Amino acid sequence: MRAGACLIMALMTVISSSAAAQPAEKWVTSWTGSVQGPYPIGNPSAQPDLRFPFPSAEGGARDQSFRLIVRPDLWGRQVRLRFSNALGTKPVTFDGVYVGLQLGAATLVPASNQPVSFAGTRSTTVAPGLSVWSDSVGLPFVRDPAAPELLGRKLAVSFHIAGESGPMTWHAKALTTSYLTAPGGGAKGAAEDEQNFRFSTASWYFLDALDMLAPAEAYTIVAFGDSITDGTASTMNGDDRWPDVLARRLHAIYGNKLAVVNAGIGGNQVVGPPKYSPQEPFPGGPSAKDRLDRDVLSLSGVAAIIWLEGINDFSKNGNASVEAVEMGMKEIVSRIRTKFPGVRIIGATLTSALGSTNSNHGSAEQDAKRKALNEFIRTGGLFDGVADFDAATIDPKTGGMQAEFVPESTTGGPGDKLHPNRVGYLAMGMAIDLNLLAPTLPK
Repeated sequence: MRAGACLIMALMTVISSSAAAQPAEKWVTSWTGSVQGPYPIGNPSAQPDLRFPFPSAEGGARDQSFRLIVRPDLWGRQVRLRFSNALGTKPVTFDGVYVGLQLGAATLVPASNQPVSFAGTRSTTVAPGLSVWSDSVGLPFVRDPAAPELLGRKLAVSFHIAGESGPMTWHAKALTTSYLTAPGGGAKGAAEDEQNFRFSTASWYFLDALDMLAPAEAYTIVAFGDSITDGTASTMNGDDRWPDVLARRLHAIYGNKLAVVNAGIGGNQVVGPPKYSPQEPFPGGPSAKDRLDRDVLSLSGVAAIIWLEGINDFSKNGNASVEAVEMGMKEIVSRIRTKFPGVRIIGATLTSALGSTNSNHGSAEQDAKRKALNEFIRTGGLFDGVADFDAATIDPKTGGMQAEFVPESTTGGPGDKLHPNRVGYLAMGMAIDLNLLAPTLPK
């Protein structure tokens, strides 16, 4: 009996230790804004005139505060923020950092604004080429992270640039309105009203990721791509890009167990440009190969990736061969699988740009390359599944995009036959097989 009792005790100890080793919670990336730089190099949409808040691109921000509006796709009671100086040329000092719940415009829900620290201090200086995570910050207004009324709510991340930043690392195409003080305005992030945030912008600056502390079974799906993932021609402040549509479909089934984050950059390419730096910038940002570590592999809780990219490689600015893009895709997929064993990678087919009014796109030669790459995505065996955006958006009679998907939704106008509008993104988001992204994915 004594030996049996000892055996039972030993087994209970092993089980207890195993359970203790399994974390009840983990960090999961809930929002991203893939950075490029330096401002103003990029492809923003519906950008206001920024000559008053940023009179000098070389000088960047000067003793002024930002209030960036972001929408977490998964909520938790604890949040942490990543600030980037990845493409700056001089150290940037952040202080007066706060995170609160947006009420409207630059105004916050009363008593929601929380101070943010870095390694226990209220300021941090980030060297060129680097980024920094904040300490964990409690969000007292998140009483129940799974409450459906939190879905779609937005955070306001406020911070002050001490001194002069120099060339600013940014995400050009936020399609979300954020707010700025005047240069020399000082640290205003603690204020919950909008009085000092006089200027608006349609871009994000310095902030490039946000993590929530979530249950151990939660996970992140990364939408990786170019302007058609970034959301060009979708509705300003409408959150109706295809990743947003996908997220709402998944939340309707699985609730607060996952996040879909957007790692698109307008104009991005798989293999080009061959090099990128603040001194030699490119409007589409660094290539997918060059930004992969920062924009995908460094994120938390990643279990699946949907990758839509390649159309810009075939543009006049890219002019890459199909073989070069296929090789680039193989290299990137290999790197992802090495970092995230068991990850599910979904290849998305490229939508048609045939007949586009965009001067860099639209030729029959480019369309032939697109069709060849789509065949590789569908049948090449590289991906774990396919999101057939081509089939969801093409007009079989013309070979171009369906007519109702063309008129632009951001500011109006006829559209460019390259970027789908809100209706087109809805069709794309609805075309994805949700079984490819079910919670049985590896954690």
